[in-house]
Amino acid sequence: MIEGVTNGLDLPVLERVIQFAARRQDIIVNNIANISTPDFRPVDVSTSDFQAQLGDAIDQRRGSGGGDLPMQSTREVQVTEGGLQLNPGPSGDNLLFHDGNDRDLERIMQDLVQNFLVFRTTSELLQNRFDILNTAIRGRI
Repeated sequence: MIEGVTNGLDLPVLERVIQFAARRQDIIVNNIANISTPDFRPVDVSTSDFQAQLGDAIDQRRGSGGGDLPMQSTREVQVTEGGLQLNPGPSGDNLLFHDGNDRDLERIMQDLVQNFLVFRTTSELLQNRFDILNTAIRGRI
């Protein structure tokens, strides 16, 4: 019974999106920290590939009538028991600077803001779902 509550609705999907955004935030912050490091090449993971991977898992879950979210690992996103592990690759197609760095501060900052908004929105949705569950458990409206 409890498993149906914790795996029901969109909670597993929201959990995976938060895990992805949190791991990606670490990658983006590392890119920012090394923006002036000679020979540094920024790395990232494809958000569109993750979205497609998540979409496929949602479709499989709907087809099976619910339960766990059956995500498959890819080269960039490894699904582990405790969450997700990201394996980023080079992200820049920019011209290399004289120091061998491939920096694009505007793009990196845009990625940072977009990732933060995904994390924040998903966190608010997850909090809303927990509030609904708490209300249902307490039996109040």
